[in-house]
Amino acid sequence: MQYRHSFHAGNFADVHKHVALLALIASLQRKAKGFFYLDTHGGGGLYDLRSEEARRGAEAQHGYERLAATTPRSAEIDAYLAAVARVRALTGAGTYPGSPLLAAASLREQDRATSIEFVSQESRHLQRSLDAIAALAPVATRVECGDGYERLVALMPPKERRALVLIDPPYEAADEYNRILAVLPEALRRFDSCVIAVWFPIKRQRDADLWLAKVTRLLEQPTLCAQLWLHPRDSAVALNGSGLLIVNPPWQTDVRLALWQEELRELLGGDGNSGSEVKWLVNERT
Repeated sequence: MQYRHSFHAGNFADVHKHVALLALIASLQRKAKGFFYLDTHGGGGLYDLRSEEARRGAEAQHGYERLAATTPRSAEIDAYLAAVARVRALTGAGTYPGSPLLAAASLREQDRATSIEFVSQESRHLQRSLDAIAALAPVATRVECGDGYERLVALMPPKERRALVLIDPPYEAADEYNRILAVLPEALRRFDSCVIAVWFPIKRQRDADLWLAKVTRLLEQPTLCAQLWLHPRDSAVALNGSGLLIVNPPWQTDVRLALWQEELRELLGGDGNSGSEVKWLVNERT
């Protein structure tokens, strides 16, 4: 069955991923020089939380909607909630924006963005979603229908010589993890200072740890791993946690991420088995 993000839009993993994405964009924007943003798996771009699909699992109730009812301390979480609100002001109070829309609404005139989506119907929906928030985006995001991994390699290095890449696949293909392992070193060979964020699901922690060990052996660039879990990490059926792999993280990403991720865990709750961890897999200081 084809993965449909509309069932999961706005859940705790979306929140975790999108707070991190916007924090990375803000870090890169500390410098005036523009950068290239690439989303390898853009999806449909905008999701209706009032739809039957979204209401069936009610995942947003335990993610974005729960967080929106709080008053966060961290600037990163506050910036995320403000970004969602800006998009919703144009698209409707019941919508939830995906990463291409949140990025488009946060980029500057000197920045540039491309979003890849493999499914043609979703690609068209993504373009319509981006068109709907054109008033928020100083630079139009280019939408391509194609293979995100292949396009990542082809588009490196960018003319700006600065880049942020988000790899966020649906993980429905049996070889998804292996494709990520293959594309990371090739993209970094072409542009070794590229900032790459990879989202991955945590179901059984042992499986995630085995994959992260392969990543550690494979990469030479500084690499952070951030994990947030709300449920026991020993079930292959349910999504128990959200993981982020960040290659070439900007300065102090580790410090800030540890702070806001722990606050996010507190605000989203869990079942008593929740946790938060930020650690270096490959540390340039060692």
